[in-house]
Amino acid sequence: MKKLKISVIPGDGIGKEVVPETLRVLDTLADLHGGVTFQYENHPWSCEYYLEHSVMMPDDGMARLHQTDAIYLGAVGNPKLVPDHVSLWGLLIKIRRECEQVINIRPAQYIEGVKSPLAEPNHFDFVVVRENSEGEYSEVGGRIHSGDDEIAIQNAIFTRKATERTIRYAFDLAQKRRGRVTSATKSNGIVHSMPFWDQVFHEVGHDWPTIETETNHIDALAAFLVSKPQHFDVIVASNLFGDILTDLGASIMGSIGIAPAANINLNGKYPSMFEPVHGSAPDIIGTGTANPIGQLWTAQMMLDHLGLEELGQLLLRAIKETIGEGIKTRDLGGTANTKEVVDHIIEKLRLY
Repeated sequence: MKKLKISVIPGDGIGKEVVPETLRVLDTLADLHGGVTFQYENHPWSCEYYLEHSVMMPDDGMARLHQTDAIYLGAVGNPKLVPDHVSLWGLLIKIRRECEQVINIRPAQYIEGVKSPLAEPNHFDFVVVRENSEGEYSEVGGRIHSGDDEIAIQNAIFTRKATERTIRYAFDLAQKRRGRVTSATKSNGIVHSMPFWDQVFHEVGHDWPTIETETNHIDALAAFLVSKPQHFDVIVASNLFGDILTDLGASIMGSIGIAPAANINLNGKYPSMFEPVHGSAPDIIGTGTANPIGQLWTAQMMLDHLGLEELGQLLLRAIKETIGEGIKTRDLGGTANTKEVVDHIIEKLRLY
């Protein structure tokens, strides 16, 4: 029997509503299909926790997370209580950095029963591999002077180590999928970091002769995700470009409420973290209408990462069949509440 420790951080807003519901699904999978048990370590770290303790997590918080196999996060943020830069850097980004989660992965695919805003979605299915540790989101820079002489400097940091490992991850993933990698760049406007990115992409490509490659400027690539999303398989991008493209991917799926994400540690020293793309959605807290699909798809990615691909496939199948049968929350045009969607997915799993 495989025993896995999962750090559970419901966080803020609807995270506190969807995370407990989706844990019922994980437990159902474990009970029905055997071979694994999940042990949850629940952490109440959130904006409310910050108001009480003046920190987003306790001093030994990271040490606690390091002792588990994966981190399962709900949502972070409530700007009415705590400024976003405090909540994000005190919890989400802190975990990403200190657990060395150097790659972010976000899939996007057409789901039957979810109305895409695209007139012709053409059953797209792609994954964005995003560098998650440096790039445009580095902390290097500062502000000096004041008034008319005030200057703000933000340095984008691109190391060969981080750039190459991200691109290699994308090629490895493409080999398991449809065999195409698209690189997001802007070397016609950003004259140092992006030509460097292009160079590393070209060099790594030599090691994967069977993989089809292409390079698109980020502005054109964003347009192509709208006009021909079915063309793409694996897209590899820097921190900022990946962030933009993944939100666009969620949008063309039809709802950010169904989009999952994974923050991957590659060296095995620390756990990876799994979180839905959606935020804490303070406008629907307490209504019971939050969409649990993003959190459940995130759970499916966690199962795959933990070597439980068969359970992950069953969960994704149940998610798609449930949506296809019209059991949807109101953001997808349905009338079901959070619990009803989860209950239906559990019923599906019991039939497999």
